[in-house]
Amino acid sequence: MVAGSLVAAPGTNGLLGALLAALMLAIAVVDAQHYIIPNQLTGAALALALFRAGMAEPEPGWLNVLWAVLRATATALPLLLLMRAYRRWRGRDGLGLGDVKLAVVAGAWLGWVTIFAVIELAALSALGAYAVNGYLRGRPLNATAFLPFGLFLAPAIWIGWLAEALWN
Repeated sequence: MVAGSLVAAPGTNGLLGALLAALMLAIAVVDAQHYIIPNQLTGAALALALFRAGMAEPEPGWLNVLWAVLRATATALPLLLLMRAYRRWRGRDGLGLGDVKLAVVAGAWLGWVTIFAVIELAALSALGAYAVNGYLRGRPLNATAFLPFGLFLAPAIWIGWLAEALWN
């Protein structure tokens, strides 16, 4: 992932993409093992996104930072509302706050269209992996099973960044 970032976007953007790749990989591994997304990793990824927006984008400046913050907020707010609504409706968590914070990272790093594609890619990948895993183990699907969504969202964020880097 790190090498792919540097090849896809030589220079500062590629270096920042490589750091994003490393952070997203770390988040995916930790979430897969412990069902938690460390604040330190999401905070570092958010700081990199804001640095990129202000200093390293093709047209750096405060306006890009404001747009990154707007996208981050607009991405996280619906997921936060979904998290709370599900908890109220079902009486248990369905989406963790770490996943919402990771959505902030997605919004800060990615463009509007890519954000939607990344969330859809992560959700479909998670559902597909769960279904295949259940089939291979001979277990029926369980609506209350734990699924580490960050395991799927984190790599999808980097894939979205890579697609944008290759597209531009």
